[in-house]
Amino acid sequence: MQDGLTALALTDEQIDFDIEARMQKQEEDVRAASDPRIARTAADEPKSAVAVGDSWFDYPFANDLGIGQTDVIAQLDLMYEHKKPILRLAHYGDATTDMMTPKKQERLIKALKNKNLWLNGHPNAIFCSAGGNDVAGNQFRDYLNYNSGIPASEGLQLEVFNELLVRVKANYETLFELRDMYAPGVRVIGHSYDFPTPDGRPVDFFGLKIGPWLKPSLDLKKWNPADGKAIVVDALIRFRRMLEELESNRKNKFQLVKTQGTLVDRDYTRDWKNELHPTSSGFKVMAKKFDVAWRRPVSLEDAPVVS
Repeated sequence: MQDGLTALALTDEQIDFDIEARMQKQEEDVRAASDPRIARTAADEPKSAVAVGDSWFDYPFANDLGIGQTDVIAQLDLMYEHKKPILRLAHYGDATTDMMTPKKQERLIKALKNKNLWLNGHPNAIFCSAGGNDVAGNQFRDYLNYNSGIPASEGLQLEVFNELLVRVKANYETLFELRDMYAPGVRVIGHSYDFPTPDGRPVDFFGLKIGPWLKPSLDLKKWNPADGKAIVVDALIRFRRMLEELESNRKNKFQLVKTQGTLVDRDYTRDWKNELHPTSSGFKVMAKKFDVAWRRPVSLEDAPVVS
């Protein structure tokens, strides 16, 4: 979801260098995983994937610094013992508009066309974590009504928020179109995040605090914590319904991992690191859901084609 990690922002050159390093590592991992001496079972078939999106797939520095496998892709890599390589093109802080800039589209196209990056000549899935940055960052205040005695159910400015969802949906559809051109038939596997509590906890990197995002917006518009939680839940449910609409159209070849309601409030401090990101254990729970989705695809052919 939205990071607002401007203090940790990298230059374009640094990002390009990092992505090139990831691609080289992916080629090495694919060669290692292709070793015919590796014993495999039916459930351990050769697979590889690419991941695009935000910090739920690319939590900055945490994995490199050894403070926890703090994102879904890192947890999947551990789960697969590095035998099912996942190329991480995600970048923390990316909204869907960032994910689908011309430069990042070109980067994804380059990866999809490079057969050396994939165990079967193409990825077996495209993992996508996108939309959280659009919905629940510093700009969240722009989607809120002032609390002038209205109920929390009217906390969202629906006209503005629905316009946002239209833009997010269009960016997902751009990803599907790109997939159809360069990796036809490959599933896109996405998710709808979970319901955080806007308690004001920031990202904390050794004393460098970034955020929070939700609570300041709700405080500005005079919403108390309980009502604020209800408004955040409302926004994310509306976001999920938009994704479900995309999933219902089988031509999209889009599978939605059911993540909302996974991390329950009674385990909040165990499962949530801050307002918007789970802990390592929370991400591990989420990764298990992605693993099931990758191994057991929904029957996309059974869904209706929506014109």
